[in-house]
Parts: sequence; structure tokens; C-alpha cells
Amino acid sequence: MHAPLTPAERARLQSPLRLVDPPAQAEAGIVGRLRAAGLRPTRQRCALAILLFSGPPRHVTASGLAGEAAASGVRLSLATVYNTLNQFTAAGLLARLGIGGELAVFDTDPAHHHHFYVHEEGRLIDVPAAAIGFGRLPAPPAGYAIARIDVVIRLRRIA
Repeated sequence: MHAPLTPAERARLQSPLRLVDPPAQAEAGIVGRLRAAGLRPTRQRCALAILLFSGPPRHVTASGLAGEAAASGVRLSLATVYNTLNQFTAAGLLARLGIGGELAVFDTDPAHHHHFYVHEEGRLIDVPAAAIGFGRLPAPPAGYAIARIDVVIRLRRIA
């Protein structure tokens, strides 16, 4: 159980930056989730957390999330969105996916799993981790250990 909101946190969450007026329980859930991850529940973090975590798991880019925020009446710079996504990733709330090139995609489901990537659509589809097996892996160089294996299977549409 999370601590109740302080008056200052409640006021911050009710400021004009808010995109929705969730019930107190949902509001406390977002604040509690940020606190549990070691993050201070600022207005910007709370607004983006509501957008990111209010629905089913999904994949987002910083520019896409900035657009969602703007459409919801929340004005944030793209730099603030990038910084917040990177902070959420460092805290374990998101996973950053390496798709290739300069594109940074963030997954709201940080649990280990893999992905199909449909380049023509710019779309990722989750693949359960257990659906892929490895018979043999190379030994890592001296002084290193394999931390994680991420697989992105690139798809192309066929007629």
C-alpha cells in the first residue's frame, strides 16, 4: 500500500497541466508507481505516466508521446518528453528498444520479451520470450557476462 498523497502533491496533480481528472485511487496509483521507482512525482512525470500507463502495454516514440500530450492539452517540450522517457527507463518503468538507426522506441512493458518489427508500418508486435529458444550462445569476452538478449524479427508484407 502506498502512502496517501500530500497536499502539495494533490495540488500539483490538479494543476492545469493535468490532462484528465482521474479518481483519487488512480491518481494515487500513478504517484505511488513513480515513488516506488524512486522518482519524484512532478507534474510532467505524472502527466506522461498517465498517458503511458493508463491502457494496455504499448510502444511509443518521444515525438509520438509529445503529440499525444499536446492533443490532451499538455504542453511539454520534446526535450522534456525525451528526458522523462529516459528517466522512466532508468527506473525500470519502461524498456528502450533498439530498432536500428536513430529511432528510439520505448516499451511500456519492461518484462523480458521480443518483437516483430514491420518496417513499412513502423509497428512493433510483442513476441513472448518463451517463443524463442537459443541452442547455443557464444561465450562473452573475459570480464563480461550476458545481461540480456533482445530479438527483433523484421517482417515485410507479402502479397
